Amino acid sequence: MLTIDKLREYGADVDEGLARCMGMEEFYIGLVEKALADNRLPLLKQQIGEGDLDAAFETVHVLKGMYANLSLTPLTKPISEITELLRSRTETDYSSLITEAKFQFYKLCSL
Repeated sequence: MLTIDKLREYGADVDEGLARCMGMEEFYIGLVEKALADNRLPLLKQQIGEGDLDAAFETVHVLKGMYANLSLTPLTKPISEITELLRSRTETDYSSLITEAKFQFYKLCSL
């Protein structure tokens, strides 16, 4: 079961996330659970793999907003890096950033 303490241990800035949710812990945890149910991370990997950088940017931008608003710092970091690279449509090897994002996502899911 996801708890505030587990999110803290993960590295989330829980105080900031809770402030955005007016201090309502259940609401905050519910939003984090909804973010974990989102299926856009595999979609992002697919879009990048297909070279569709425009669609990938739209997807990663949504992910960045979702993770950053919830202050899921370890997950936000690689997603933010991908966002900035895709903003300029940089053709590069995104695999290490995607791997890190997936690792952080699954680590968060295992809490």
